[in-house]
Amino acid sequence: MLTIYDIAKKAGVSAATVSKVLNGRSDVGQKTVEKVKRITEELGYYPNSVARGLATKKSKTVGIFFEDHLNSGFRHPFFQDILASFKDVIGERGYDLFFFTNNHPENKINTFGDRAIHRNVDGLFLLGVPRTDENLDSIVRSGIPCMSIDLDLVGPRANYLTSDNVGGAVIALEYLIEMGHKDIAFITDYFSTKPGHDRLEGYKQTMKKHGLSINNSWIELSDFTEQGGYRSTVKLLSAASTPTAIFCAGDMMAIGAMRAISEKGFKIGEDISVIGFDDVNLLTYITPKLTTVRQKKDIMGATAAKELLKMMEDSNYSPSPFTIDTELVIRDTVSKLN
Repeated sequence: MLTIYDIAKKAGVSAATVSKVLNGRSDVGQKTVEKVKRITEELGYYPNSVARGLATKKSKTVGIFFEDHLNSGFRHPFFQDILASFKDVIGERGYDLFFFTNNHPENKINTFGDRAIHRNVDGLFLLGVPRTDENLDSIVRSGIPCMSIDLDLVGPRANYLTSDNVGGAVIALEYLIEMGHKDIAFITDYFSTKPGHDRLEGYKQTMKKHGLSINNSWIELSDFTEQGGYRSTVKLLSAASTPTAIFCAGDMMAIGAMRAISEKGFKIGEDISVIGFDDVNLLTYITPKLTTVRQKKDIMGATAAKELLKMMEDSNYSPSPFTIDTELVIRDTVSKLN
């Protein structure tokens, strides 16, 4: 098997010098670097990643923890879009992604921090993890740089990023009220997520600001699935009094709500208006076109990656949270009341 000693012999340098070149050290002359690289290519040598990791104390991998409450895997369109832009930025810097599973009984024994240390990842990226997870403190204690989405985890080597969920809910409610709606229901989540909490807060703030009564029976706890939105809407439309508009904490919920509205014989956007949250790509195929609050998912994923890279590559970097603004996308599911 070809080794760095073979490269060193042909290049007329020491094995230590070859190692420095392959690991990108700056204390080697340019001519030597070029010569070693040329010979490495000629001989078809590829450094062993494990051995290189032992030498540099870096694995060039980022671990990803994804809490899958809904058993949907990475099929949820919101997470797909975030991961795509995150992967592009991380990959450009030579890092690979390592996905931790969470559905095997033995995986629940060790903490996030223990498992990350065991796999020798250089950094961590968290998606869908609830604030109530008892393993979160282990990540902060591990000292491994960590970036999370929609999870307010902070520490010397931990940071997070989120959309302006309160502001997004406010612009959605302001639009509904501007269109004459007062009887507005809200379908939120029961997973203790930061987005669900913040969007509910934005809903309540705006209703109170305009002096509108908050009907607690019109605040439905659900999950971020189409079926969850469907069940909640069926319940709302089966009550003695029904809302004129439904604001959903996620687009998948809104798609389910639209199905329930149609099955009950109502016209979406005429009899009952609907607004979602996310602006997932799937909406291209949904009719009528859903009015929603757009999260800038490509910016979120790329920003998370850049921030994690700073933490991994600069031990003196002091992280601080990021909030990405949202925008209302007006389409066909909200009508103006007379």
